[in-house]
Order: sequence, then structure tokens, then C-alpha cells
Amino acid sequence: MLDTVTVVIAALKALGLNYGFLLDARERVAFLRGLGVTLELCALTIPVSLLAGIVLAAMLTSGRRTLAAPARAFVEITRNTPTLVQLYCGFLVLNMVITQQLSQYGGTNPLTPFFWVVLVVSLHKAVFHAEALRAGIEAVPPVTLEAARSLGFSRRQMLLRVELPLAVRFALPALVNNLVDLVKMTALASAIAVGDVTYESIMIWTQRDNVLELLLLILAWFGLLTWLVSVVGRWLEARLRMPGYGQ
Repeated sequence: MLDTVTVVIAALKALGLNYGFLLDARERVAFLRGLGVTLELCALTIPVSLLAGIVLAAMLTSGRRTLAAPARAFVEITRNTPTLVQLYCGFLVLNMVITQQLSQYGGTNPLTPFFWVVLVVSLHKAVFHAEALRAGIEAVPPVTLEAARSLGFSRRQMLLRVELPLAVRFALPALVNNLVDLVKMTALASAIAVGDVTYESIMIWTQRDNVLELLLLILAWFGLLTWLVSVVGRWLEARLRMPGYGQ
């Protein structure tokens, strides 16, 4: 296996691409670990963001001002400010406050940089999920809601059994687009030294002159991940398409 890698690296070097770091065990392990961390970030932020988006959408369409008003304020603030600034505010400000408060009682802050990336990125994309779902909920035909009421459904039952299942189908293209953007957004983890593929690549190219080569690998990795999300999204769209709708 190593011989094959050596041959490939030699061939690429003849083309002017230096992938010699793959022959260094420490750097190779660090890069592969970075790929894994990026995969972990995607695996966690996708379900967390969708769950938070559903909660926000339910609050926005609840008809209760006490729920809709704070949800709307959160949506407007979150989607109108840069994700990187939110990450810095969370990790450098809020995390510091938590650390100081816990230290007064002899405790330590258990929240890691990885946690803050998952939280901030998930909540940031959750507001876009929420808006897509809200539009989907509002697109549910009134006659469908009247039929649900005639069956004695409560507001909660209507949301869970009627509105959300239909809203997800209406909003699925927008949700998939949001998830593709979320995958790319996980690269922000390197800003607070989380060892994702971007951070590990930066650490490697500071010791070698191979920025272009590592950037090509990063692009290929994120291209693969976003392609997989798109494929699953298209499969779900075909699977959940409502027969006769829009025709």
C-alpha cells in the first residue's frame, strides 16, 4: 500500500504537486484525523440544526405572541449577523463568562471548542430551516386544516401529524440547500483551533510549501460531502413527492 502511495506521490511531483506529507506518518495521521473531525461535525450539526429548526418553526407559527416574538427576534438577529462573529461571541465571550462563573465555585468549564462549533453552526442554519418550514406550513391548504379540525385534532396534533409532514415535503429543496451550506460552514471550526481538515491542513502547510496541494484536497473532501448530501436530498425529494401535486 505504501509503495503504491509513493509511486502516486512521485507521479504527482512530476506534475508540480507536492504531496510528500503523506509519507510522513505524523502528518498523514493528523490530516486523516482532520477528515474525521469534519465528518463528525457534519454528522452532529445536521440533525441538531434540523431539530432546532423544527422547534423554531413551531414557535413562529404557534399563533402565540409569547412564543412567536422571541423566535422571530432570534431568527432576525442570527441570520443577519456573520456566523464567524457568532462563533467568536460564543467561544470567546460567553464561554469565558461560563468559565469565570464556574471557577468561583471550584468547577471547570466542560464546554469544548468542538461543542461551540456544533452549537453555533447548528443554530445559525436552524433559523434558515425554520423559515423554510414556516413557508411550508403556511402553504398547507386551508381545507386540509379544516379536515383535521373536523376530526378533533388539537393544535399540537395538527402541527405534528398534518402541517409538519406536509411542510417538510414543500420545504425539502430549501432544506437540502441549507444542509449543503451547513457542511461547508463547518470549515469555520478552524477559526477556534478545532482540529478539522482545514485546521490540520494549515498546521501542515506552515511546515511545508504545499498550500495548493492541501487546498485541492480540502476542496475535494468538501465537494464529496456536499455531493453526498445533495444525492440523499434528491432521493428524499423523489421518495416524498406528493402524487399529482403541482400538476
